[in-house]
Amino acid sequence: MKKILITNDDGYESAGLLALVEALEGLGQITVVAPSTEKSACGHSLTLTRPLSFIGVGDDFYKLDDGTPSDCVYLALHSMFEESKPDLLISGINKGSNMGEDITYSGTAAAAMEAVLHDVPAIAISQVMDFTQPVGDFALAKRAIRQLAEKILSGSFPLNEREFLNVNVPYEVDDLEFEVTYAGHRYYANDAHLHRNPRGMEYYWLGLHPLEYKPRENRKSRCDFEAIEAGKVSLTPIKLDMSAYKSMQKLREWL
Repeated sequence: MKKILITNDDGYESAGLLALVEALEGLGQITVVAPSTEKSACGHSLTLTRPLSFIGVGDDFYKLDDGTPSDCVYLALHSMFEESKPDLLISGINKGSNMGEDITYSGTAAAAMEAVLHDVPAIAISQVMDFTQPVGDFALAKRAIRQLAEKILSGSFPLNEREFLNVNVPYEVDDLEFEVTYAGHRYYANDAHLHRNPRGMEYYWLGLHPLEYKPRENRKSRCDFEAIEAGKVSLTPIKLDMSAYKSMQKLREWL
């Protein structure tokens, strides 16, 4: 029987996580290890300054007390899968997009990064939405991940070592159509909001940026943002090697 490890960064009670478990029912033995609280935008962080504990909340379902998504994957692989690794790691379904450079912030994507570091095929899946939209039932995302997981588990993973598949699903479309994309260039701005409490102490809330992007010139395919605008499910292969190879010679000359 195939083994599937599931995690997320929205917490073990997230509707997206429960929808993912439901979508994969019958495809194999499912183990869920998720953070006990929301860890959105925590990046690829590991907890090194305090102990971590698994807390069972159901059959093969655990929350990791105050752990990050990377903690969940790392500890699950080294404590629950010592004899044989899972056949697939799926992180999500994230409430909100993970496109462009947001991949570097994302705890959802980081869990997939951690998995492929340990030679486990991995998918990060996100439902594109803003926080003014109702969460919904993740129906399209469930169909998409079921189809992708079935294809991988019955065949092979289509990517190289230390590469994972980043999936973004449009909010509302009628048909399920996939498009292979590259990660777009997202625009960022200062969205920190200053407030004062009743005693006059200043504090900040970090806001959310609009989904604005810049397409590349002379490209052979569309970026993830463009695919979503066209109502397609974006499939972006992401590699962990972030070396800027084209700049190496320029750096040598600079030295």
